[in-house]
Amino acid sequence: MPESRTVALVTLGCARNEVDSEELAGRLEADGWKLVDDAGEADVAVVNTCGFVEAAKKDSVDALLEANDLKGHGRTQAVVAVGCMAERYGKELAEALPEADGVLGFDDYTDISDRLQTILNGGIHAAHTPRDRRKLLPISPAERQEAGASVALPGHGPTDLPEGVAPASGPRAPLRRRLDGSPVASVKLASGCDRRCSFCAIPSFRGSFISRRPSDVLNETRWLAEQGVKEIMLVSENNTSYGKDLGDIRLLESLLPNLADVDGIERVRVSYLQPAEMRPGLIDVLTSTPKVVPYFDLSFQHSAPNVLRAMRRFGDTDRFLELLDTIRSKAPEAGVRSNFIVGFPGETASDLAELERFLTHARLDAIGVFGYSDEEGTEAATYGDKLDEDVVAERLARVSRLAEELVSQRAEERVGATVRVLVESVESADGEDGVRGRAEHQAPETDGQVLLTSGEGLSVGRMVDAKVVGTEGVDLVAEPLLGSPEWSEEAGR
Repeated sequence: MPESRTVALVTLGCARNEVDSEELAGRLEADGWKLVDDAGEADVAVVNTCGFVEAAKKDSVDALLEANDLKGHGRTQAVVAVGCMAERYGKELAEALPEADGVLGFDDYTDISDRLQTILNGGIHAAHTPRDRRKLLPISPAERQEAGASVALPGHGPTDLPEGVAPASGPRAPLRRRLDGSPVASVKLASGCDRRCSFCAIPSFRGSFISRRPSDVLNETRWLAEQGVKEIMLVSENNTSYGKDLGDIRLLESLLPNLADVDGIERVRVSYLQPAEMRPGLIDVLTSTPKVVPYFDLSFQHSAPNVLRAMRRFGDTDRFLELLDTIRSKAPEAGVRSNFIVGFPGETASDLAELERFLTHARLDAIGVFGYSDEEGTEAATYGDKLDEDVVAERLARVSRLAEELVSQRAEERVGATVRVLVESVESADGEDGVRGRAEHQAPETDGQVLLTSGEGLSVGRMVDAKVVGTEGVDLVAEPLLGSPEWSEEAGR
């Protein structure tokens, strides 16, 4: 094979996709491909698509078209779609978007190098016909681990590869190659979902829930620490279900302290938690384990009982507020974020008012609000009593305004507090000098950040205590406590 083969990975969507891209990068590099950042400098541009909602699908198509425009103007010879949208639509996407030279599903990932070489040589790899991936694993979670060995599970690569197969390879090296120098990395805890929310199509193309073995998660975390990672974020479609197919629904509670003990790891963050599956023991571990941050990414979606039932979900305003009270009784400064859907079929004015009541009392640090739209293949798409688009848009704007006001108020409550900040950049996005990072209550991408008033002695990956002196919307402005033990230890290295 020629040594000059180059490939660029363009990743859209969630942190789970980022992990999948790094697995693809590991596979390609192991087979001799050179990874480049600029798609215009690559022989093949691989776009890892998102297939969750219409806006994400549009972004994915736009990214594929943008990459296609590079052909004939530089080195790029082929554009290939992978990821959720490619898996969900397969042959249909290939026919609708001839600009993509290939559409590869999850089953193609283990042979990604051969697939790209075939396409680069002018050959054709037929796109797959989509299927319901929930049917690939047994209904019983207890029977899934053995069956999972024969099912493509992106992000579940082994972590005991032989010398030379992965970068900095050793006994703990995963099939993964980091695509940036960030001090933060996501780690796949599980794949798929057994919940049947009426608005969500993810289980149909991601499959049923299956956990990674704790040893694989731990080994990958050790490897990431060796690459300079300071914070890991555990991701899956539903982290609260972790271990149920391994015979221990409380496995996360025992895994977290082990991850926190990994040399070099300063923070462990858990995302994607289901309110209905939260249990006292998990709350205790999340609020009391050193280096495990008290951060709760709770998928509420709504708080009006009638809407939640139509969504095939559980809970109500008062039960959700009780859950938050329990969390804050153990960790008063815990970070909490959530997403909400407004304009769901049958949502009444009183349902909307109930959601606003919850938001007003919940004191959430970050809030995502989405207007309902039909997703093909979901139960909700078959519901009657749909709201007019202009009504959905009005409710979306109304709740979004309220959410923006509330998260700003929540940020203001933190003025005067001391936060521990992981420095992530020493120059702001507009090119102005500045140091930015995140406190324990802020997850990457989805939440706010901390703007430090001084960067003296600080660099990316350093931890520093800082006093919050102001806010800019959801963001905090903080003054580093330069005499703190944490700063002195880091600055002296």
